[in-house]
Amino acid sequence: MAATWAVPTLVALGAVLALLVPFATHRTLLLWLSRRERRPRSERWEGPLPVVTVQLPVYNERGVVARLIDAACRLDYPRELLEVQVLDDSNDDTERIAAERTAYWQARGVRVEHVRRPDRRGFKAGALANGVAAAEGEFLLVLDADFVPEASLVRRLLPVFGDPEVGMVQARWDHLNEPENGLTRAQALLLDGHFFYEQGGRYASHRFFNFNGTAGMWRRTCLEEAGGWAADTLTEDLDLSYRAQMAGWRFEFLGDVGVAAELPASARALEIQQRRWAQGGVQTGRKHLPALLRGDWPWALKLEATIHLLGHVAHPLTLLLALLLFPAAAARRALDLERWIWVDAVVFGLATVPFLIFYLSAARRRGRPWGYSIGSVLRTLATGIGLSASVTIAVIKGLTGIEEPFRRTPKLGDGSRARYVASAPPLDQALKLFMAAWSCTSLLWAVVEGYWGSLPFLLLFAAGYLWLAMSGWLGPVRADDLMEKERVERNPYGEPHRSRLRPLSGSLEGVEAPVA
Repeated sequence: MAATWAVPTLVALGAVLALLVPFATHRTLLLWLSRRERRPRSERWEGPLPVVTVQLPVYNERGVVARLIDAACRLDYPRELLEVQVLDDSNDDTERIAAERTAYWQARGVRVEHVRRPDRRGFKAGALANGVAAAEGEFLLVLDADFVPEASLVRRLLPVFGDPEVGMVQARWDHLNEPENGLTRAQALLLDGHFFYEQGGRYASHRFFNFNGTAGMWRRTCLEEAGGWAADTLTEDLDLSYRAQMAGWRFEFLGDVGVAAELPASARALEIQQRRWAQGGVQTGRKHLPALLRGDWPWALKLEATIHLLGHVAHPLTLLLALLLFPAAAARRALDLERWIWVDAVVFGLATVPFLIFYLSAARRRGRPWGYSIGSVLRTLATGIGLSASVTIAVIKGLTGIEEPFRRTPKLGDGSRARYVASAPPLDQALKLFMAAWSCTSLLWAVVEGYWGSLPFLLLFAAGYLWLAMSGWLGPVRADDLMEKERVERNPYGEPHRSRLRPLSGSLEGVEAPVA
């Protein structure tokens, strides 16, 4: 009688693990590919400098907009050749703050314009397209609201465009607030793995990779020939990237150029970001994979693009794995197969150990100490597991064509003016709480029934779902409780320091505009 449910349970577990193994193997491949020698690139621009337009798309970013405009207007580039567009779709007091900072820099000779639209049609993609139509620049640098570029950024990105085949240059992201809490530490490691090894591996092996929506510069000709910004997916950056590369343009990744940015500091803000990326990624896959797979590109490029665009499918697989772990342990006992648990352990290891190596390598690439790195990797894996509940719903919407509005990622910024307010969809919150309850109950029953071989896996899944569920349940994080005053922080490795990258708030009288 037991076989009626036990055998299908074990078959389902084996199928899920078999589908997860390729995603894990893919990370190992990218880690290896990232070590390939890069193409040589020019470090100097030859000839007269071109006009560069810096585009700052913002929507209700009152906590960070002043910092953003100030940083953009201090970029080290001749003022007559630097154009700054504040593409402001806000309906709160961000508009007032942006107007004040724009007027401040205009009075100091910087070419900065506060651009307003009558509506938010097309969301970020619409704002950028509207800016391109009015821009004078031959090259377009996009910076999201939570980014704080160093003054040298334009001069470091521009020389790569000396090659006329280059259409876009992407810098890596650095982290303004990594030490803030466990979520920001986990995200820092996720992003380091993405930029050092995913982007780095795709770039070094001549696969397609994407503009990350910010901290990158476009050649205007490339952007226009690829069809410009479109709002028919939630990841307009990924969509345009594939259109441009399929049209023959080459992208460059500068892993040695970093642009500091704020990491979402609450579970709700992180989930908004991750749901948008997941649903938009799948939408972009549905839009472009048929033509790409029919094209004459190398099979290795096609395979990488498929895994890249459909990579978020790993989230529903992770959710299914969490649901099956305890029933599978009970099924083995029912079938008297507990002595064969080592087979599951080997397959589970093949599906998880590559992720451990991948993120541990990313941690060490940043020079993080071993003790900190190991703890961060476990925290990162738990975060990824916890996110699978809400992100799974976004993946299903992307696969089935259900439309969702563009929801920006809330920013903390300067706490004297900002507050996280990020709503949690009821279905997402219910699924998170269910998965937390299921995982914790499974862990408890495994202890009671003596399923010792399954305990480490159940513990990791329970920790991930419980952490994200409770973080979301606790509600919004008030920014003025965290960052209103200049504070002495501890860095990621435990040594006290005064943050050099804290928000630039208040008046900047006495800070001069860039010199020609």
